[in-house]
Amino acid sequence: MNRHTHLLLPACGEKVGMRAPLRWAQNRGSAPSPAALRASTSPRAAGRGAVGRRAFITLLGSAVTAWPCAARAQQGERMRRIAVIIPQAEDDPVSRARGTALVQELDKLGWDVGRNLAIDYGWGASEPEGAQNAVAKILNFHPDVILTNGVFAAKAAQRATRTVPIVFTGVSEPVAVGLVESLARPGGNATGFTNLEPSVGGKWVELLARIAPKVKRVGFLSSPGASPATEEFYRAAQSAVATLGLEIILVAVRETVEIETMVAKLAAVGDSGLIVPPDTFIAAHRQILIDAATHYRLPAISPFDFYAQDGGLLSYGPNGLDQFKRAADYVDRILRGAKPADLAVQQPVKFELVINLKTARALGLDVPPALLDIADELIE
Repeated sequence: MNRHTHLLLPACGEKVGMRAPLRWAQNRGSAPSPAALRASTSPRAAGRGAVGRRAFITLLGSAVTAWPCAARAQQGERMRRIAVIIPQAEDDPVSRARGTALVQELDKLGWDVGRNLAIDYGWGASEPEGAQNAVAKILNFHPDVILTNGVFAAKAAQRATRTVPIVFTGVSEPVAVGLVESLARPGGNATGFTNLEPSVGGKWVELLARIAPKVKRVGFLSSPGASPATEEFYRAAQSAVATLGLEIILVAVRETVEIETMVAKLAAVGDSGLIVPPDTFIAAHRQILIDAATHYRLPAISPFDFYAQDGGLLSYGPNGLDQFKRAADYVDRILRGAKPADLAVQQPVKFELVINLKTARALGLDVPPALLDIADELIE
């Protein structure tokens, strides 16, 4: 279900806190101020966005009371509006971490939520229909810029409007899927940040074979949330398995109830591993996959760092949180007059390898020292 929440600011002088709970209205959401986030979030929570639901609501209450009434009532400064469309649910730690990073970066650029900026969130856009619904609702609030995560949200936004600027993140092959004319000269009303290019499919095979050398066949996952570029990743993986003398099979799921069944069947074949390509559907329901892979002792790799951080074996891909931070710069430039058509699409500046050593031990795997040496993050 898509959820949109909007924080209703209290009247001047009205106290908000534990004794006066925040009021929420359906269909839009506002993020807390950076000052409150910095003051109230521990280093661990800041790194992973792991703020509990009760703590997060309290945090928002603190943020509201921190906004001076005079600033809210200030005349002459135009309030700008950003719409943010995210595949994960509102209470997903990844959603919270990315929302926090965006607000903090915008604050550095002079955009203060509640004073000269409002942010509306659309959650749960993990497949085409959900993305379309989220965009349709968020456009009712007349945003100045739409920031999207994942290809379905980006495509839904562009189908819905050719005039509102769009900054996309987490999109593979934006030219191939029709979002932009070229990376250097996007044209139209969209620009943003790519996350992967097809050749990385071969790297996933290589890393999986190195951490689990007994693997003889590799399952390649496909679902309703798979990127339109998945076929390109699959072809790259096919080339890699041929070089290594392995076998590759395409495994598909259509609903969440099929995820565990798919893992069980693949594991039953024996000496198998799994590649999870960019997939907003699986990302939104990743814990089901992670738990099933651990239970059935199936080694699996994903491009998303939060997969390994949440208990998956390993991940290799760009840092998603970094993309949101970099996207804040494009949002700022567009709010100040730049045109998306003139802002080149940016590619990842770094790929990160994250290995969960606890999961490796649970799967009976000894991680090679050479792999440990090149890992960017090791999770104990």
